[in-house]
Amino acid sequence: MMREVRRDAVPGIPVLVGLVIALLATITALVLSAVHLHPFLALGCALGLAVETILLIGLFTVAPNQGRVLQLFGSYRGTAREPGLRWANPFYTKKPLSLRVRNFETAKLKVNDKRGNPIEIATVVVWRVVDTAEAAFQVDNYENYVHVQSEASLRNLATGDPYDAHTEGEIALSSHTAEVSAQLRTEIQDRLEKAGVEVIETRVSHLAYSPEIAAAMLRRQQAAAVVAARRTIVEGAVGMVENALEMLAEKKVIDLDEERRAAMVSNLLVVLCSEQNTQPIVNAGSLYH
Repeated sequence: MMREVRRDAVPGIPVLVGLVIALLATITALVLSAVHLHPFLALGCALGLAVETILLIGLFTVAPNQGRVLQLFGSYRGTAREPGLRWANPFYTKKPLSLRVRNFETAKLKVNDKRGNPIEIATVVVWRVVDTAEAAFQVDNYENYVHVQSEASLRNLATGDPYDAHTEGEIALSSHTAEVSAQLRTEIQDRLEKAGVEVIETRVSHLAYSPEIAAAMLRRQQAAAVVAARRTIVEGAVGMVENALEMLAEKKVIDLDEERRAAMVSNLLVVLCSEQNTQPIVNAGSLYH
């Protein structure tokens, strides 16, 4: 595994000033040697001018949050990260490589979840390069590598978890977003370790059933919601009936036999659980007629 080697390049401003002065002096000497017909001095000045021009090629700039990968005839020599004007061997190739935080959104992938239901899922991945040598030499194109491996990790995650949780404590894609995001980040990071990339954050940006089953799944969710609402209504109604009977017995408002007590419970439950307003009927006779 190739690892990054930090290389502090020479500050460029002093080198630039020195080379400019040397160039001016060399040009002046070349002109004087030509005027006074000194061919050997003119040849030396011309060679000096060529050398100084080559040394100027060694100047390069490093932007903030950028690295310059230095190579000499294909051999890795280090990475310059110090921002500003720098100078290094003019025969070095100086490939720029961004260290800034970047993000992208994967395409909407159509996969089957753990229960075999077709779903659509996409995620946003926030990442950055932390090792320039691995990013430059371990993979062919590190940006494309990040995109492909992120989609592969997302596909693998979606097939390992269900869309909805049917049992208590089960991790589901739709209800456990924090756990799913953490699991996805870990899986993507494991795949991108060799490319010198750090995954900062992952978030599921799109999650839905595929269109061919979306309507059926919506009806199932609506039915589940209705059942849950009914259960809550019945539990509340039973509690209210129980409290009413206890209060009637405690205050001795009326004594009911088992038959009348059951009828009263039935009537109260109908009133409390009905979806429509009930019509009261006034009993003008006795309680038992």
